[in-house]
Amino acid sequence: MRPPRVSPGFSLIEVLCAILILGVGLVGLTEGITGALRTGREAQRHTAAVLYAAGLLENLRAEGYLTEGSTEGDCGAGLVPCRWRQTLARTDLDGLFDVTIVIEDPRTAHAVMTLQTLLFEVPTTSRLTPRRARRRAPTPGHPGLPADAPRLPPRTPTASAASP
Repeated sequence: MRPPRVSPGFSLIEVLCAILILGVGLVGLTEGITGALRTGREAQRHTAAVLYAAGLLENLRAEGYLTEGSTEGDCGAGLVPCRWRQTLARTDLDGLFDVTIVIEDPRTAHAVMTLQTLLFEVPTTSRLTPRRARRRAPTPGHPGLPADAPRLPPRTPTASAASP
């Protein structure tokens, strides 16, 4: 009797299983890459929103005066569909404001980011401006004190402190 013939090639089932495994791997790899690109785009958008909100906050500081209320507008070219809303509210301390800046996406109605901080309004009436205060000559012996400030008498050593 003759032994059965063994073929050195692959069977059709083995080839189909290999193609199926390769296809599942490629689909997983494609999903991973698109997910990473989506996350990178979201991170870039969030960074642009943070920088835009920080710019709005710096504009408030540069203006020099704060008014209570709420303002809103469209974001720049980097955040085309987004809108910003800025709210200033007084706190219990005079001159201290609670500032909230929200950047939201109108398509999803979710906030992309929220920046909340406290800002102190610099008083407009001041006896000396910082520049004039630096130029003022200090009183000899007592830097920074005005000439008419009350002075303490000089210290004299006591007997108990001097004895061993």
